[in-house]
Amino acid sequence: MFSLSRTAHAIRLLSLHNRLSHFTGFLLGSAVALLMLVLGALSSAPAQAALIDTGACNEATLSQPFLRWGDTSLYELVPGGDFEGSLAGWTFDGGAQRVAGSEPYGVIGAVGAYSLALPQGASAQSPFTCVDAAYPTFRFFARNEGLLGTVVVQVVYKTALGTVSLPLGAVVLSREWEPTLPMLTGSLVTGVLSGGTAEVALRFTALTGSSHIDDVFVDPRMH
Repeated sequence: MFSLSRTAHAIRLLSLHNRLSHFTGFLLGSAVALLMLVLGALSSAPAQAALIDTGACNEATLSQPFLRWGDTSLYELVPGGDFEGSLAGWTFDGGAQRVAGSEPYGVIGAVGAYSLALPQGASAQSPFTCVDAAYPTFRFFARNEGLLGTVVVQVVYKTALGTVSLPLGAVVLSREWEPTLPMLTGSLVTGVLSGGTAEVALRFTALTGSSHIDDVFVDPRMH
């Protein structure tokens, strides 16, 4: 019985390794393609042109939700990103849904009552919101419900040809609520390509295991 258990665990680890390897290859390919687009935009733009807009898109309320973790940056909450009120604009697939239970730190001013549950294979996408070169990073809180919980994060852009998604990375989670590391929105790229602002959304997909996310923030300041 012990040998069978170890064998099953090894198979699960191998499966996770294969999934992450495939995703890493896809991520590198996307990054190269994105770099080529940026270089093309830079080479074709007039030298005196203002390629990017560094002003914030809106006047949303800012706070320092990650101060206790040494991050002094000011952030704004993504629309519906605390999962406490209206979820208008959010889309859910594969069983993703709002459930009881929130991150325990009360970074939105008080401990909430809800978070977003992502069963394995499920995904959720935030509403589109304005970004420009002044929106370089975002962070959120997450935890898993078992071993090997991993969430893939993508940023989805609106373009003249439709929506385009770019994978940003895979976040490996722990059993306790913790903030993720800062992740780039790619807003500098959209500023270069569009000459100013763009509409983007964030997509979260549970690659392995079941996970929860809460309080999704974007940093609206260049540093």
